[in-house]
Parts: sequence; C-alpha cells; structure tokens
Amino acid sequence: MIRKSVFFCLAAGILALAGCTQETQNKLGRAVQNWTGTDGVLEVYAGEKLVKRFMKIDKLSTATATQGDADRPYRFGYGILDANLNGEVDSGEEKVYFEFSDYSTSYIFFEDP
Repeated sequence: MIRKSVFFCLAAGILALAGCTQETQNKLGRAVQNWTGTDGVLEVYAGEKLVKRFMKIDKLSTATATQGDADRPYRFGYGILDANLNGEVDSGEEKVYFEFSDYSTSYIFFEDP
C-alpha cells in the first residue's frame, strides 16, 4: 500500500512539473541546485586578459523587471573575490555582491572541478 502511495506521489509530481513553463522548471532546478550546493567560478575578461574572478558562487541570477515580466540585461550573484587571481580562496578575500552586463561583458561561468 505504501508503495502505491509513493508511486502516485511521484507520478503527480512529474505531471505537475511537465505542466510548468520552462522558466518555472529552471527556477525549480536552481532551487534544487542551491540546496545541494555548487562551487561555481565566474571569470571576467577584457579582451583576452582575465581581469576579475569570483569563486564559490552558489548561483547567477538574471535580474527581473520590478514591473512586468521582462528580464533585465544583467546578471548578479555573490562570490568570493579572488583579488590576486591565483584560483584559490586566500585569507582576507571575502564574499562580495557582483553584477555584470549580459551584452558587453565577456565572461565564463563554470563549476570548479
């Protein structure tokens, strides 16, 4: 009997998720990812030169308009600023808020291996 209940709950959850929009599915996926944790790294480039690196980022968020459904042309998040660009979190390097333009910023976001 318990097995049937679990099956029906899982089936209902899958059907509910299938009815969601892509953005809602993405938000749910990010919520699960945030709960499980990530170790993202954001590198910002000026031409071919690395100029900023943020480490231990949980997520990048796309800004949303305060009125309406439109996305804003920038992303933001929190991460540790790698001030000396050595790829390690050193003492004195602290978690900071950052934002950058989707249109004019050359960047790479990846999970730290």
